Amino acid sequence: MAEIFLNTIRVKNCSSCGTPFNCGDTPEGSKCWCNDFPPIFIPSEVVDCLCSNCFKISCSSKIDEYVATITPENAPDNIAKDLPKTTNILEGIDYYIENGNYVFKAWFHLKRGHCCANGCRHCPYGFKK
Repeated sequence: MAEIFLNTIRVKNCSSCGTPFNCGDTPEGSKCWCNDFPPIFIPSEVVDCLCSNCFKISCSSKIDEYVATITPENAPDNIAKDLPKTTNILEGIDYYIENGNYVFKAWFHLKRGHCCANGCRHCPYGFKK
């Protein structure tokens, strides 16, 4: 009979780079770190889980591919706005830091689902001040 390990932390090796990392939920109810990332894809080209660095790179790549298909005309109907809302923002996914300032990427704006009319640098809705 197979053992089921629910709510346990396991050490896995990244299927991309081989780095060991912790994976899983805790018995206390804390979710795995990967739950902080948007649920946008399953990395089908890998055999098992990725470490946080490889996952961030893969996730960012998938997001960049999606954002490249967005125009001001189709931005209001994008799928990112329908993802579960979260208060977590991730560097490299939602924003980057430039000269000490947060610069929000198009993905962050798409998740919000509408233009804020502030003339953001990466506004996918086409707003210009």
